[in-house]
Amino acid sequence: MKQPHTDSLGRATFHYIDQRGDVRPTPRALRWFKHIERHGPQSSEFLYELTRDTHRCKDTALRDLQKLRAGGFLQLPKQQRATERAEFNPYIYDLTRQAHDHLKGLGLAEITVRLTGHWWHAYTVSAFTGSLDIVAQRNGNTFIPAHEILERNGAELAIPLHGGKVIPDQLFAIRYPEGFRAFMLEVDRGTEPIQSGAARKSLAKSVEQYSQLLNSDAHRRHYDLRANTLILWVFNNPARMVEFQNLLQARCPAQAPSFLCKVVPFRLSWENLQSLHQAAWVSANDEAVDGV
Repeated sequence: MKQPHTDSLGRATFHYIDQRGDVRPTPRALRWFKHIERHGPQSSEFLYELTRDTHRCKDTALRDLQKLRAGGFLQLPKQQRATERAEFNPYIYDLTRQAHDHLKGLGLAEITVRLTGHWWHAYTVSAFTGSLDIVAQRNGNTFIPAHEILERNGAELAIPLHGGKVIPDQLFAIRYPEGFRAFMLEVDRGTEPIQSGAARKSLAKSVEQYSQLLNSDAHRRHYDLRANTLILWVFNNPARMVEFQNLLQARCPAQAPSFLCKVVPFRLSWENLQSLHQAAWVSANDEAVDGV
C-alpha cells in the first residue's frame, strides 16, 4: 500500500522515507558524518566526491545516503526546498542527533564551529569550505578547521576590538608542503548595505573593522596564529565585488593586499565549486592572486 508522501510508485520522497532499524554506519559513512560535523550540511555530490577515492560508484553512494536517512542518521533540512526547481537538485544532508550520538559513542565527536542564522548563508559557507577541504586533500594539502585552531588556547571565534568585535563567517588554515597559511572567510549574499549611518552591519563597517584588526595584529594574538593570514571575501554578485574593491582602495589601501575576492556561482554544484577553487583569487586592484 502506498505510504503517505511517497510518489506514485511508493518510493521515498523528500518528505517521507520508510524507517529502518537495521542500518549500521560503515567506515565510509563515518567519513561522511565527520565531514558534515566539520563543515555543516553537505550536498550528496560533495559527499560522493569525498569518498570517491575508495568508492567510485555514484549510484551506490546515493543509495547508501538514502539508507542512512532511513536509519535515522541523516536528515534533509527543509530550507533546501525553497529554491526554483528544487526537485532537480541533489539532496543536502545534515546529521541527526542519532548520528551525533553515534560519533560520541565511538569517541569521534568534536565540538566544531558551525555558522548559525540564515540557513542559505550558512549553507553557502559550509559548501565553500566542504568542497575546499576535498580539493585540498586531492592536492596533497591538509585542511585545518576552525575548532582545531581555537582549541589550542581556548579562544572564541569572535575577535575583540576597540568598540566592537569581528566574527568571521568561518576560520580555517591549510597546511602546504612548504608551510601553513590561515584564512578568515566572509560570504556576502547582498543582504547588507554598502554603507550605513546606522549601527547595523555594512560592507564599509566590515572593511574598517578588518583594517583595524590587521593594523593591530589582533587576530594573531587572539587565535595564537604564526602563519600568514588572508581575508577571503566571497560574493554572489560581481557588481558587489567591484564596490567592495573600491572600498578597500579608498579606505585601507595599505591593508588591501590582505583581502582576496571571488564570485561564487549561483548553483553550488560540485563542478562549479571545484572550478571556483581552481581559479585565481582577485585582489583590490583586480590582480590575479593564488590565495588558497
